[in-house]
Amino acid sequence: MEDGAAEGEPVGEVVDLFCGVGALSHGLKQAGFAIRAGYDTDRRCKFAFETNNDSTFHARDVSKLTAKEVRAHFSGDKPSVLAGCAPCQPFSTYKQRYDEDPQWGLVENFGRLAIEVRPDFVTMENVPALERYKSGAVFKRFVSILREGGYSVDWTIAKCEEFGVPQRRRRLVLIAAKDRQAVKLNAGRTAAVSVLDAIGELPKLAAGESHADDSLHVASSLSELNLRRIRASKPGGTWRDWPMELRAACHRKPSGKTYPGVYARMTWDDPSPTMTTQCYGFGNGRFGHPDQDRAISLREAAILQSFPPDYQFLPKAEKPSLKEVGRWIGNAVPVKLGEAIGHEIVQLHYGDAGRG
Repeated sequence: MEDGAAEGEPVGEVVDLFCGVGALSHGLKQAGFAIRAGYDTDRRCKFAFETNNDSTFHARDVSKLTAKEVRAHFSGDKPSVLAGCAPCQPFSTYKQRYDEDPQWGLVENFGRLAIEVRPDFVTMENVPALERYKSGAVFKRFVSILREGGYSVDWTIAKCEEFGVPQRRRRLVLIAAKDRQAVKLNAGRTAAVSVLDAIGELPKLAAGESHADDSLHVASSLSELNLRRIRASKPGGTWRDWPMELRAACHRKPSGKTYPGVYARMTWDDPSPTMTTQCYGFGNGRFGHPDQDRAISLREAAILQSFPPDYQFLPKAEKPSLKEVGRWIGNAVPVKLGEAIGHEIVQLHYGDAGRG
């Protein structure tokens, strides 16, 4: 094994906790790993996870998993990776009442499960605010659990645009290693990918329209007022560029003038802003298309999260819900970031031999 994986063989095996539609798994798959299983409570993610990752989805609460169940997915013949992104909403800067959200405990559950399973590597991705949440207590506890369990641990705040993601997004990436020294995820060396590079060739759409050949290339409808607003919007500008009669009442107040990042178009020449769970809505951020009078489509949002253009989220016959698929996309780990994590783990295990 130390000489690298044989040609055509997976470089390792992954079990993905809180897997969602499989973005982190897909990145690790692109780095050469076999995805053995994914766990999530959202049963609706099963189709996307299994279809794109040649794996099996389990609709289970991670806090109720046993080490025996998880360990059974690993053959023992290849490096094992336990990966996951615990729900980040409890640590969002928008959330005010942390203690009322039971999800924050999932981070500690993840850590305890990891040291019971004893994989060769553990990786976690989350929002940078996790480092600061409750003065860092939750994250420090997670790190302590891993270190007390015999793992070397390191982490960094990754700039996703440095890893080929056409999006400005900051994510905390942790890598823990058993029987070797862990390292931070290396800074990416990929040139920034612009919105134009990513989605410039997709077919044009009108607001409320869906493309005949790709049901995910669908744009939300706009009211007549919002159509007038987007027509008055400049790429990279704000609602401050509009005539006063188009501005929302809240933005006419002094207190509303400090929130320019809504009702705005993105620009062609730069990476996009961070995709959120409401990235399909013109009024929810800088999610206006650079030159078409609409918000970006679900497919465009997925591509800006570095999903492959043909990633299947639903069976072809099923019409997507903007709210549901938008949530999946916004919550996803950028695929290219997952791939970079995979390559880092390969380097840790095999060294320069890599795939051999």
